[in-house]
Amino acid sequence: MQKIHVLLKKEELDGERLDSKVVIVLDILFATTTMVGVLADGASAVVPMADGPSALEEVARRPEGSCLLAGELNAETLPGFLAATPSNLIAEGVKGRTLVYATTNGTPAVLASKGAHAVYVAALTNAKAVVDHVVRHHPERTVLIVCAGSAGRFNLEDFYGAGYLVSLFRAAGGGRDYTDAALAAGLLHAQGEGQPEARHALWLARVGRRMLSKGLEDEVRYAARKSWLDVVPRFQDGVVTLLGQNSSR
Repeated sequence: MQKIHVLLKKEELDGERLDSKVVIVLDILFATTTMVGVLADGASAVVPMADGPSALEEVARRPEGSCLLAGELNAETLPGFLAATPSNLIAEGVKGRTLVYATTNGTPAVLASKGAHAVYVAALTNAKAVVDHVVRHHPERTVLIVCAGSAGRFNLEDFYGAGYLVSLFRAAGGGRDYTDAALAAGLLHAQGEGQPEARHALWLARVGRRMLSKGLEDEVRYAARKSWLDVVPRFQDGVVTLLGQNSSR
């Protein structure tokens, strides 16, 4: 029977044996939402980097003008980098370009998952597409839904996103074993359904409030839209691409 588990922060990956498992990484505000968004808008790939200096080194190795460089540290845009939010980067024009991307939590969470059997990048925006793919192609494997968290701390918005994924696994039918963390995430998501925007988990969360105070309400609203992008990004060989590009579905 397939097991569904939720890790409350990326640091919990250190205690997991990953080689036989499927990992789905979430950083709702905004790293995985951004990766999903730019790939859906035609970016050729996203290269997740651990930090700003490594991202600069990666860009220096590539042909001039072939990629975009975006990143943040502690929610502040890095000097010389583009702002790391989805709508902003899509407006820059991503079609056919590679995004070299460094963030505080989301990109390190993706990199920390590299030993897994398969690693997928998810957000609220593409959750159904990712769950449908995992149900079809990995029906027997344990699934770890990894909340990136924030510098070792629990984040409400990622846990809410994990709960949405749990609800989609449940809706897909079939027998699955949900751990207590997965059940708790599902209950949180169900409790938040139908709430007005001001009471939505993304607006209530600490990170969400900070993004709103920085004038990023449109970006938060973008991140809150559920399952409107039918794309499945997979992290493999150091790069995130859509299935159907550099890997087969």
